[in-house]
Amino acid sequence: MRGLLVLTALFVAVFGKETFEGHQVLRITANNEAQITLLKELSEQGHLGMDFWLEPIRESLPIDVRVPFNSLQAVRAFLAYNHIEYRVMIEDVQNLLDEEQRQMMKSHVLPRTTDDFDYTNYHDLNTIYSFMDMLVAENSDLVSKIVIGQSYEGRPLNVLRFSTGANHPGMWLDTGIHSREWVTQASGVWFAKKIVTDYGRDPALTDILNNYDIYLEIVTNPDGYQHTQTKDRMWRKTRKPNPGSSCVGVDPNRNWDAGFGGAGSSSSPCTETYRGPSAHSEPEVKAIVDFVKSHGNLKSFVSIHSYSQMLLYPYGYTHTPAKDQAELHELARKAITELQSLYNTRYTYGSIITTIYQASGGTIDWTYEQGIKYSYTFELRDTGRYGFILPANQIVPTAEETWLALMAIMEHTKNNPY
Repeated sequence: MRGLLVLTALFVAVFGKETFEGHQVLRITANNEAQITLLKELSEQGHLGMDFWLEPIRESLPIDVRVPFNSLQAVRAFLAYNHIEYRVMIEDVQNLLDEEQRQMMKSHVLPRTTDDFDYTNYHDLNTIYSFMDMLVAENSDLVSKIVIGQSYEGRPLNVLRFSTGANHPGMWLDTGIHSREWVTQASGVWFAKKIVTDYGRDPALTDILNNYDIYLEIVTNPDGYQHTQTKDRMWRKTRKPNPGSSCVGVDPNRNWDAGFGGAGSSSSPCTETYRGPSAHSEPEVKAIVDFVKSHGNLKSFVSIHSYSQMLLYPYGYTHTPAKDQAELHELARKAITELQSLYNTRYTYGSIITTIYQASGGTIDWTYEQGIKYSYTFELRDTGRYGFILPANQIVPTAEETWLALMAIMEHTKNNPY
């Protein structure tokens, strides 16, 4: 054990990668509003270093929080004193991360073709970018790569365009806007290969692509993703510095001009839900905004997150129902029924504000208000056993079942032009 600690210390010293030895993820159950209020106060105690994976919103929802080893005693005492129930979901976060790294090391050799690519594993940013280039080279009649902008640190914001002709209306998919949600980027890679594999073979997808373009941004937050790979696996936000603060980054799902600055976002740069100084301040967000406006004919927009197993539609920032709520709700029901048919994975669905929490400045609220009727957000596997550290052996099953739901949304979009 002592040797392992020495090795860990050496790794941090040399590579500067944050470790999470002894950190636990607790699932807390609040039984009333008074306990929710207490937990919100607890979440504001920055010196404890807690990272709320699922925030204290209302008593009907689980609350997951990563607690550093040095804060465990104080947090447990607080919960016991206030008679707040909890259980340990993850005994030691670093153990899961070590296993994740061991699995990644098994596929560190860059494949020569996308057929040889290891879709069952997580990959670093350069490997994903190389995959995209290989996919384009192998399928140049169907796939092209467009760069819609640059991240704060100067990385290209790459989007794959799957197209059989000019001037088609479009359907948008993005993954990885929150950088630590690795199963989303991995699923995006799988989706890309699935599209080129099924075109000409699957009549439904072939019909979609004969009439619509599909745009897929696999690494929507590349600076954040690179940071999770090299420095801090639990990083969520962008990486742009915040003037006047030592805390870096903005939550790119609170930075959109849809109820910007309202409830469900934070004005503090040190929080995970910091909205930024102004709407669209983040280049990663502004690039999509500019693309949506310049394209002018996107008919669906799906932003994919993890975790919680949910399919959500607008609104997040207001209790006012979306004018298309009945249709969006029925389509969500159909999509999750298709998803469940494969591995019996159960999803909940509904508007963001009624299903999960109030969140202002979110992606799909903005796209919906731009006239993109079929705007949805997925929260992929799981429901908390692993949270953001979903084992690699769940990547392909997650992608496979999610694809069935995506096909339901895309087919409905095609069959219901507006």
